[in-house]
Amino acid sequence: MPKRNIINIDAEKCNGCGQCIPNCPEGAIQVIDGKARLISDLFCDGLGACIGHCPEGAITIEEREARAYDERKVMENIVRQGPNVIRAHLEHLKGHGEHKYLQEALSFLKEKMIAVPAEGEAGQGAHHGEGGCPGSKMMDMRNKEAAKNDKKGVKLDSQLSQWPVQLMLVPAGAPYFDNADLLICADCVPFAYANFHQDLLKGKILLVGCPKLDNIEIYRQKLKDIFKNNNLRSVAYAHMEVPCCFGLVGIIREAITFSGKDIPFEEVNIGIKGERLK
Repeated sequence: MPKRNIINIDAEKCNGCGQCIPNCPEGAIQVIDGKARLISDLFCDGLGACIGHCPEGAITIEEREARAYDERKVMENIVRQGPNVIRAHLEHLKGHGEHKYLQEALSFLKEKMIAVPAEGEAGQGAHHGEGGCPGSKMMDMRNKEAAKNDKKGVKLDSQLSQWPVQLMLVPAGAPYFDNADLLICADCVPFAYANFHQDLLKGKILLVGCPKLDNIEIYRQKLKDIFKNNNLRSVAYAHMEVPCCFGLVGIIREAITFSGKDIPFEEVNIGIKGERLK
C-alpha cells in the first residue's frame, strides 16, 4: 500500500466538538462515541482544511500507508450537500493545484448532468471552509489603493533582535529567552502585515513557522521545552485568518499549561489583505 499525506486525529486531545466536520465536505470525518474519527482513507485528501478549526490541536497531517484518495466516491458525498458545497470543494481542489482531482470532479458532474456552480453562486461563503480553501486561494492585490499615509523614502530599521528565528532551528535553551516577550509568528504574517516590525516585533524575541507544512509534533515538544525551561514574560501568536494558521493556537496553550507557569498569552489575527482583525 503506498504512503501519502493523510490526517491523524489524536483521540486523547479531541473533545468531540465537531468544528472540523463542516470544513471537511469530502465527508472523511464523523463524530463517533464523542470523538472525531477519520472514517475512510478514501475520502481524505490530506490537504488539511480541517486543521485550523480544531480548538484542541488534535488534528495533524502525517505520512503513512493509506488507500488512495478516491475523487469519485468523494463527489458522491459532495453532490448530496448542494451547490455551495460543490463549489467549495472545486475551489478547494483548484486552490491546492490538484488539477487531476479537479478534472475528475468536473467529469463526474458532467456525467450526472449536474451544473457546475458559478463562483459566488448561492452566497459568497468566503471564510473558513465555506468557500474553498482560503489558505491556498490565489489573490491578486497589486491594484489595491496605496495607503494614504505612505511616506516614500523613509527608511525603517529592522526590529529583529536574534537569529535564527525558525522554530525548528532555535535552541530551546537560548539565553535570549530569559525574561523575554516571545512572538510566535506564522511565516506568512510578515509578508501580509506592512507594520509587522514596529507593531508586532519590536522588543520581542521571534519564532517563525508554518503550522500546516512543518512537523507540528516537533513544534509541540520544542515549545514545551522553551516554556518549561525559561522565564518568559509573555507570549503572542500572530497568524493569518486562514484555517491552517490556527493549528498552533491549541499547541501553544498546551505548552503553557505544561510549563506550570502563568504566562500571559495574546492571539493576533491578520487578514489576507493586510489588516489586523479583532
